[in-house]
Amino acid sequence: MPSPKLSSKLILLGSLYISQLMPFWFLSEALPVLLRQQGLPLEALGLLPLVAIASIFKFLWAPLIDRYSIQRWGHYRFWIITFQAIVMLITFACSALSLDEHLPLILLSLFLLGIGCASQDIATDALALQLLRPEERGVGNAVQGVGGSIGKMIGGGGMLIMLNRWGWKLSLIALAILMLIALLPLLLFDESRDVRATPKEISSFGLNEYLDIFRGFYRQPNAKLWLVIIALYAAAHSLSFTMFRPLLVDLELSISEIGSLLGILGTGMTMIGASIAGVIISRWGRRRSLLIASTLALLGILTYFLPTFGYSQLWVLRVIVGVVFLSLGAIGTTSFTIMMDKSRFETAGTDYTLQTSFIAIGGIIAAAFSGILANQIGYRGVFSSSALLLIACIILIAKYFQPTVYKCSADSDLRF
Repeated sequence: MPSPKLSSKLILLGSLYISQLMPFWFLSEALPVLLRQQGLPLEALGLLPLVAIASIFKFLWAPLIDRYSIQRWGHYRFWIITFQAIVMLITFACSALSLDEHLPLILLSLFLLGIGCASQDIATDALALQLLRPEERGVGNAVQGVGGSIGKMIGGGGMLIMLNRWGWKLSLIALAILMLIALLPLLLFDESRDVRATPKEISSFGLNEYLDIFRGFYRQPNAKLWLVIIALYAAAHSLSFTMFRPLLVDLELSISEIGSLLGILGTGMTMIGASIAGVIISRWGRRRSLLIASTLALLGILTYFLPTFGYSQLWVLRVIVGVVFLSLGAIGTTSFTIMMDKSRFETAGTDYTLQTSFIAIGGIIAAAFSGILANQIGYRGVFSSSALLLIACIILIAKYFQPTVYKCSADSDLRF
């Protein structure tokens, strides 16, 4: 059983990732299905993730979030509250717009919402790194995965169901209110009492000091290889899954059926996968856990072929979603744990965000090309390409990668 102090950390982190990821998954899951039903072509759907392009470049302003804040609010607490308020206001504003009449304005608003979500993510991940000790990171990232899955369940599948029943306006108002409720534990949190370190004080902060932050990360063992691995995995998953959603529409599933399948079943399996990984990381280590999760992910990609050969019964689709999302939860928990291990306390937001930006680079680029590729080589060609990318990822992990924990004053340098 977690200690009372650890339990309070986990409750806080779980609530933060719920509130943070609800709008993100609305952009990623609910909106593409809704627009596909309104006749948006595959090429345009593949480009839709570009509204969240800030997730690629957020590492550029992460050093500013590490360095500047209003300290009496708590360093990272201040930024989380600020950006969450911005996201909620944008969500409320979008509720007053019509998809038929104001689609360009809605997409611009969602682009700004993506910047807010990306910036909040910097501070949230940094706060999580500050709170968790190395031996707590497995269970901490499992809670992150579960919290993110609940946010996905609400923002993705839940929003699809709400959109179908309540319409655009009421659904977005409800989403904004839920974000506010999930933020409440942070308002009761005293960051100065519980964090293990504070951002490093720098007497001057010019271009050289700014660039030195990134150079320091790249000098760590296996850092460049790790960035390649996570970018490859994100590309493999995004390439196939971006086209799996319109495939479900082409199979004539209703919006509620897709919402239940991806948002409810899929999210539930992600939570199970994240929880299992949180346990096995402490027993089997980072590297072995990552290999097991990656192999399961490859199996999930191979199941995508079943509907293209006519096996499209609902139970088959449930099996596909179950395997894919189980592996997604396991990969997420294991990868996020390793990402924390490679992040320095004094630049927590920057180091962790640099890694998540590579995930975004792989995922968004693959998603943007997925529709074009599907039109050229079909769904099977897309799924085959995804499988090849993931095989390359597994080979790199098995042959060359060795996780390490960043050495700081409170922790020894450990290998897993």
